[in-house]
Amino acid sequence: MPLSHIELAKSLPPKLLRFFARYPPQSPKSSIITVFNTSSSDPRETSDELSAVPALTYENPFRNTKHPITGNWHDPVYSLRRQADLVKLARVHGVEELLPFTTKGTEERIRKREEFGLRVKGTGVGQKVKGKWWERNIRGRLEKRRQAMLGMPQLVQSWKQLGHGRGWKKYPK
Repeated sequence: MPLSHIELAKSLPPKLLRFFARYPPQSPKSSIITVFNTSSSDPRETSDELSAVPALTYENPFRNTKHPITGNWHDPVYSLRRQADLVKLARVHGVEELLPFTTKGTEERIRKREEFGLRVKGTGVGQKVKGKWWERNIRGRLEKRRQAMLGMPQLVQSWKQLGHGRGWKKYPK
């Protein structure tokens, strides 16, 4: 086993080590699989060692599974919060691609961000945020005020002509 793999395994936190011991990476091309398969001590036999590793047959611990006999669905072994913690740890230590597929992975999050965007209501084309009553009506009210202010000089002029309120019919509502 190469020394770099041993150093990598020693540098991983215990939480990641326990996870990889319980669920070793699936792909034989990955280098961390040799860390947990210590059947051979000769570092030159890594290719033979990798080919001798049988296909791992465990379910993805990040997904719920259906029991083959009863048909009941079982929750994932790792909750979404624990998945996120593992992914963050693996990302910091550079072994995130060795984890099984999870929705908390960086690639999946980037894919979803590209596919759906921010998905904040009101940011799309032709969308509006519902808002409170006064928030929905403030544009119309401000426009009405602006029009009233533009018409104010004529209103003052007509007020003065009629004699300061005598016969005045245009009181504001």
